[in-house]
Amino acid sequence: QVQLVESGGDSVQAGGSLRLSCVASRSAYCMAWFRQGPGKEREGVASIDSYGVTSYADSVKGRFTISRDNFKNTLYLQMNSLKPEDSALYSCAADGGSDCERRRIRGMYDYWGQGTQVTVSS
Repeated sequence: QVQLVESGGDSVQAGGSLRLSCVASRSAYCMAWFRQGPGKEREGVASIDSYGVTSYADSVKGRFTISRDNFKNTLYLQMNSLKPEDSALYSCAADGGSDCERRRIRGMYDYWGQGTQVTVSS
């Protein structure tokens, strides 16, 4: 079991930045951020493995950066140039398996946090 607790969600103006954090109760090979906006399907935003290999959804490439601190078991998502369409509940996820990008695309993560709300106003 891995418990995940997110923080850092807030309301910001378009063009602004936010940094989300997710503290895990223990380490996991794959970690990722997902989001789900009102009336939208859940989207895998970004993933990272224990070695720092990352992948991103096309919708956030060049604006979002995923990172992790393996000593602190903490996952981060730096979000820049935020747009109203980025508004969503952002959840972190963890999985002990491999191929983190495929898991992100298919939503195949075993452990999930409760989420933190990000609202971007125009």
